[in-house]
Amino acid sequence: MTDPQAAVPRPHIVGIGGTTRAGSSTERLVRAVLAECEGLGARTSMFPGPELLAMPHYNPDDPERSEGQRAMVAAVREAQGFVIGTPGYHGSVSGLVKNAIDLIEDTRTDPRVYLDGCPVGQIVSAAGWQATGVTLSALRDIIHSLRGWPTPIGIALNSMVQRPFDAAGELVDEGLATATRLQAAQIMAHVSGTRLHRDAEALAARA
Repeated sequence: MTDPQAAVPRPHIVGIGGTTRAGSSTERLVRAVLAECEGLGARTSMFPGPELLAMPHYNPDDPERSEGQRAMVAAVREAQGFVIGTPGYHGSVSGLVKNAIDLIEDTRTDPRVYLDGCPVGQIVSAAGWQATGVTLSALRDIIHSLRGWPTPIGIALNSMVQRPFDAAGELVDEGLATATRLQAAQIMAHVSGTRLHRDAEALAARA
């Protein structure tokens, strides 16, 4: 007997973020959420800080795009959910991450504009709780402007008091590990609910 679930494509969750340093705590936390999403049935793509650094400044007046820019826009177009991670710089997201987010403007004339209807996990690392809080708020505002749905769980890492990874790069802070699992579950639950709603609409249209 054919498994009816076998024909259902796995949802695609895209991670964007990090710092200019490969393997930063921000990047590792984004990857941790993506790994949890994979455990729940997703396939994932990651655009870490060093790849974002190689992207030119977003210029809406210049249609030319680098290979990295084209790859990110293509991933955004086929994704059903996102995880965005940024360091907190001076009360907001870093220029590196904001430049990547601005590139999503290339989807403005797509059938699905920007991140419309998609769940978006948020991750911030900063030197202090005030910096993590205001940056999470700024990131949520950006997600709202892109028509996305920020997950209720936002992950904040205070680098002044938390050392979440061991020497091997494993996440050992149980509080943050729990938050990554919860955020992934919220992303995947939203994706599943959206898919069920669209399936129901399609059935109703054929009835």
